[in-house]
Amino acid sequence: ALFYLLQDRSKRLEKVHVVIGPKTCDLDSLISAFTYAYFLDKVSPPGVLCLPVLNIPRTEFNYFTKTRFILEELNISDSFHIFRDEINLHQLNDEGKLSITLVGSNVLGSEDGILESAVVRVINPVEQSDGELELPESSSSLVLKELLREAPELITEQLAHVLRGSILFKWMTMDLEVSEKQEEILSILEEQFPNLPPRDDIISVFQETQLSAQGLSIEQTILKDLKELSDGEIKVAISTVNMTLEVRTGCFPMCLMNDWSECSPCLCIFS
Repeated sequence: ALFYLLQDRSKRLEKVHVVIGPKTCDLDSLISAFTYAYFLDKVSPPGVLCLPVLNIPRTEFNYFTKTRFILEELNISDSFHIFRDEINLHQLNDEGKLSITLVGSNVLGSEDGILESAVVRVINPVEQSDGELELPESSSSLVLKELLREAPELITEQLAHVLRGSILFKWMTMDLEVSEKQEEILSILEEQFPNLPPRDDIISVFQETQLSAQGLSIEQTILKDLKELSDGEIKVAISTVNMTLEVRTGCFPMCLMNDWSECSPCLCIFS
């Protein structure tokens, strides 16, 4: 129903501005896309529809357990999300109605290369790094800075909670202390919204779900963190599967039964 609604609305709209992240659908790029589309919707002229689009088919969203968790915690149902297979970007581009902002990446997927001419903005921490040795900021912090600068009145407590959680999660996964720049922007949110949950509580929740993959089949687990590398002609898929030390220890009897000396990582290449 959503697909046909968008098709019908696009006939009456002058422009459709899509904010889209990479296929990894990581929490940082997804929250950035949601937030920046919300910002654009408030500041764009009439006749422009601003949409955050998840760069995966809806059926694959079950793989992204960490991303789904925080959205569920904030009572954001996935029925409100727009997925890549639910909107015809190529048709909108052919009609001259499409504009694209990329977040968390500076390139479109190989199948969307023809849409490059529609890209009007790139929000990518690596691209916007100032060359210092300090690690690049998260996409969420870049979007937050723009909101604070251009439209601070749009930042609600719920939005502050989402953005702060995304920034904290990014640094937690890198196993690093929050940088001075990130600390400064987090402090702004915490001063403005003193009722935000303590940082330690948020981080504890993230740590509990970091290795969570309940309800996933073996195939879904492999596809969950799939990364694609391509030189234009050859595509290579790389996937990782997380396991606890206890599970790894439990694999040793299986190794002995099969005359394997140890559990070792495998490289699988699909074409």
